This record gives sequence, structure tokens and C-alpha cells, in this order.
Amino acid sequence: MRDAVIVEAVRTPVGKGKPGGAYSEVHPVELHAHAIRSVVERVPGLRPHEIDDVVGGIVGQVGEQSSNSTRFAAIAAGLPESVPGVTVDRQCGSSQQALSFAAHGVIAGEYDIAIASGVESMSRVPIGSSALVDGVRQDVHGPSVARIYPGGLIPQGVSAELIARKWGLSRTQLDEFSATSHQRAAAAWDQGFFTGQVAPLKVTHRDGSVTQLDRDETIRPGSTVETLGGLRPAFADPRWTDRFGDIDWRVTAGNSSPINDGSAALLVTTSEIAAQRGWRPRARIHTTTVTGDDPVLMLTGIIPATAKVLARAGLQISDIDAFEVNEAFASVVLSWIAETGADPAKVNVDGGAIAIGHPLGASGARLATTLLGVLERTGGRFGLQTMCEAGGTANATIIERL
Repeated sequence: MRDAVIVEAVRTPVGKGKPGGAYSEVHPVELHAHAIRSVVERVPGLRPHEIDDVVGGIVGQVGEQSSNSTRFAAIAAGLPESVPGVTVDRQCGSSQQALSFAAHGVIAGEYDIAIASGVESMSRVPIGSSALVDGVRQDVHGPSVARIYPGGLIPQGVSAELIARKWGLSRTQLDEFSATSHQRAAAAWDQGFFTGQVAPLKVTHRDGSVTQLDRDETIRPGSTVETLGGLRPAFADPRWTDRFGDIDWRVTAGNSSPINDGSAALLVTTSEIAAQRGWRPRARIHTTTVTGDDPVLMLTGIIPATAKVLARAGLQISDIDAFEVNEAFASVVLSWIAETGADPAKVNVDGGAIAIGHPLGASGARLATTLLGVLERTGGRFGLQTMCEAGGTANATIIERL
């Protein structure tokens, strides 16, 4: 039987997703192309025409990120016209789903060599842009969904508040988790853990100057519970209190992921092909799954997704040596830890999205790149990554270090 292995993985340092951010003058196609080009360059003897497909994840598929943007990123990366590209939207899990699709294609024999990648330029395509037409927010759910959920779906930040309330998570717990994320990410950079994982991008600005971001731009090493405690709740609104009752607003910009730009890419093939080509596989894609959950609470899908992927793999939570759980909000990860019983010391050991950043469509591939690095550094065998997603879906993936 064919398997699917990861030969190489790379990401950009993550930039601030706002005007003046490191990549705010970079077209998303160019940002995406940089990760694709970098992963190809890292695989010795790989001839670009051998790549069967590039599967890319993007959330805001509008404007500069529309029209199957991955296809044009592949061309911009220098791949020949014969290499196709396809763009996936699984919301925040888009590039994690791209990795699953690439693995599925390799295992099925549709692909021999594939790239899974992702990008998001939130400075150029702001979050929620795909639901706007002439500045007016459109009804993206339709009348049937409105009848099923008569109160309507809600913003993710409010969902994060409801999760904090349901699991009894205090503001201090959320801020402690967030401060730890910044401290771990800063330590990972200081100790050189990320150096080999990233491909810095030189940016030529309109005035002709050239800059290069060498580490993630939103990490704040000095973050403490005290400094985070001074931030105001970000989503407090009487209309949600009227609907859900007392919420005790505790979710802030400090215990949520920031707005970011970035890209990442992985090369996937079979272990047999890798051996024939003299490539050392870094990990096997052991098990993949995706599941749905309550689209109102929305962000709790990672809990059933984790149970599902472990059952499918025949593993227990104690068998997993490292976890990457996307830090969309601190309450999401803390509720997942409470439900799964995972050891917090094994979760996001090099920091998470609260510090590193969450460039939506790139985040799944970024997590996979980070997870590989953690397993290789610690000698762990199994790693699990999972990602909450708008609409109440969630991906979970187990990789096995080789």
C-alpha cells in the first residue's frame, strides 16, 4: 500500500496583518509563491515539472486572493505551466485540509509528488472581505440555515466568550495562557528552534528600500498577566447579553490571535519514491480527519475531531508526544485541554498563534511545520495538530516522525 510522507516543510516569519506590517506591500500571490519556491529549493534533485499538483489554502478568496490564487502562486514560484494548482477553503483549517488532500492524492496514486501550502494577506484582504459586496455584508448562510438557527450565527469572539463561560475559565487563566504563548515563542526564536523552519522574504518597498523580517512580528516577549490584564474586552455588546444572559466579558485582543500575513508549504510524496530519490522523509501523515460541531458555539469542533482522529489511528491521548492546537483564542485551547486530558506541557511548546500569529489560510501548514520541528528536536514519535474553523468544523491530523 502507498503511504504519504512529508519530505520538507517551510514557512515565512509571520508579519503583522495591517498597513505598515512587514508584508503589507507584498501581493498575496508573491507571498504564497515564496513558500512554494522555498520548499522546492530545499528538496535536492527535485525537478519542478515532477510536481503533480499544488494544493493551497486561502480563507479570504476575494480580490487579490481570488480566482484560484494558488495556480498563479505556483507560476510565480517558477513552476512550469504544466503544474496545476487548486485553492481550498476550509476556513482557518484551509492549509491543514490542503495537506490532507495532498496526502490523500498521494496515497490514492493520483499524485506522486504534491505540495500542500497556504497563504493569507490580512493586511491586503481584511478578514470578512469575502462576505462584502460594495461594502455591504451579504447573507452567506441563506434562509434554511436561518430557520435551523433562528437566533442566527455569531462572531467567533462571542463564541470564545461562551466557551470561557461554559468551561469556567477566568480572565486570569486566559491571560496566563497567553503570556506563556509569548514567552515560549520568544524562547524558541532565542534558542534557534525556528531558524531552520523559516524562509525570510526580502521586500522591496515603493521607495526602493529593502527590508527582511527575520522573526515573527507579533511576538511580545514582555507580555505578562499584569500587562494583558489591562486590556479591555474586545467583544462586549449588550445584544449578546440579551440573547445568552450574563457573559462576564473576558476575551481581549491579548488573549486572542492577532491579524497576520504569512505563508507556508510542505512537500508530500510516498516513502518509496522518497527512497528512490534519496530524500529523507521527515514524517508520515499517519491519520487525518475532519468533523462538524455546533456552528453557534463554533470553535469546539477540535474536541470531537481529536477523539475521532485518535480512534481512527488506534491511539490514546497519552500516545501523543506533541500537540499543536491553533490558538485562535486562549479559551479554545484551554477547553480542549480540559476535555481531552492532554498534558499542557506538550501543547504548543514553542508558542502558538496568540504570539506567532494566525495568517488564516497559512496557519494549518504553519502548525505542521512547527510540529515537525518539535518532534525532531524532542525525539517524539507522534504529533497531533487540530484547528477550529468558522462554521463549526475542525480538522485533526496525526503525523509520525520518521
